[in-house]
Amino acid sequence: MNADAVVLDIDGVLVDVADSYRRAIVESVDRVYGKTIDFEDIQLFKDAGGFNNDWELTYAAALYVLGRSEGLDLRLAEFTDEIAERGGGLDAARATVAELPSISQARVRNKWDKERLRDVFQTLYLGSDLYRDLEGGEPPFDAPGYIHDEPVIVTEETIDDLTTRFDVGVVTGRPAAEADIALDRVGLDVPDEHRFTMDDWERGKPHPYALTTLAERFDADAVTFTGDTLDDVETAVNAAEADPERDYYGIGVLTGGLTGEAGRAKYEAAGAAAVLDSVNDLPALLE
Repeated sequence: MNADAVVLDIDGVLVDVADSYRRAIVESVDRVYGKTIDFEDIQLFKDAGGFNNDWELTYAAALYVLGRSEGLDLRLAEFTDEIAERGGGLDAARATVAELPSISQARVRNKWDKERLRDVFQTLYLGSDLYRDLEGGEPPFDAPGYIHDEPVIVTEETIDDLTTRFDVGVVTGRPAAEADIALDRVGLDVPDEHRFTMDDWERGKPHPYALTTLAERFDADAVTFTGDTLDDVETAVNAAEADPERDYYGIGVLTGGLTGEAGRAKYEAAGAAAVLDSVNDLPALLE
């Protein structure tokens, strides 16, 4: 596989977020509503598409919990299938809950508190001190912060190899400040013009804008994008359709929510050019 530029996701690729972002999703809904989804159910939302933003995934999980309490007669897998059929994302989750009777919908809307869910999520994830620094206020409770416990996946050797041989960019659903923390931890120095975060574009993955823009900035003929979700692979597929003068390769890694042969099959069905055990196999792929 020939490439001029390498673009990387952060979560599940460079750092393991199973006990940070994903843990915060489950616990935020539980803290606010006293019920929540199972940890393994997060992947159902990811696979449905449109949930690159973990705040929005939290809101959608809360919608499901609230909907069930008001008579929504869907198992979670059925709920996320409905979301996928409606195009993925939070709007599709809202449309699915809108199948409830009007009075039940109204009760769900009245209880659905996205601002509170976000505050709880950020407190759990950032911890009290970082919350004050980044959110600019007092957290609703004290917490140590799961962000401090994210294991590093990518090795120093992999970073050295990729940055020596290629232009390297980042496309992530993280806010910019949280992306900086992760990139500093793994030792990857990426200038602002070579990265896209939640703060840089509204559409998010799998929209191809960030990837095609980086390709233009790198003046690259061929670009790989390595991620840990189907949305990441579909971003590359969409980029190839939007920008046929360049080659785009979506590469899935099995270090996020998609694992094993089942994860490999889902990546391949989504159009992945390659599936790797981890990002540390990428340099050999690009020899």
